Amino acid sequence: MKRHKGHEREFPNAHIYHALLPVVFIIIWFLDSFFFEFSTLLNHYIPFLIRLSLFILIFGIALIFIYLSHNTLFKTHEPPDSLITDGIFKYTRNPMYFGILLIYIASLAFSISLIAALFIPVIFYVYNRMVNFEENVLFEMFGEAYKSYQAKVPKWI
Repeated sequence: MKRHKGHEREFPNAHIYHALLPVVFIIIWFLDSFFFEFSTLLNHYIPFLIRLSLFILIFGIALIFIYLSHNTLFKTHEPPDSLITDGIFKYTRNPMYFGILLIYIASLAFSISLIAALFIPVIFYVYNRMVNFEENVLFEMFGEAYKSYQAKVPKWI
C-alpha cells in the first residue's frame, strides 16, 4: 500500500473550490431569486409550501450523507489508512460530496431559479474532477481492493 499524507489525497487547491463554488452559486441564486427574478417564473405555479417541503427533505438527506461520512472518515484526527467500505460507503463512494451536491439541489428546489440551475453542471463537473483525482490516489493506495470496491459501489448513487 502506497502511503499518502492528508492533503496529498485531495484534489490540488480543493479548499478554493469548496469556498468559491458556493459563493458564486449563492450570488447567482440570490440575485435571480430575490432581485431580478429572470428565471423564477415557476415559483408562481409551484406553491411555497411544496418548495419549502422539498427543500427541507433534500437538505435533510444531504445533512445525513455529510454527517455519516464525516463521522466515518474522521473518527480520529488522522486520515484513515484502510479502505472504508461499510456504513454509508456501502451505498456511494463519495457520500460527503454527494451531500454537498444535494445542498445545491435543495436550494434550487426552494427557489426554482433556472439561471442558478444552469450553474449546477459546472459544480458537478468540478466535484467529479475532484472525485476522479481522489479515486486515482485511492487506487494507488489500495490497488485491486479499491478496483473491486469501485465495481460494487456507485461513484455517486
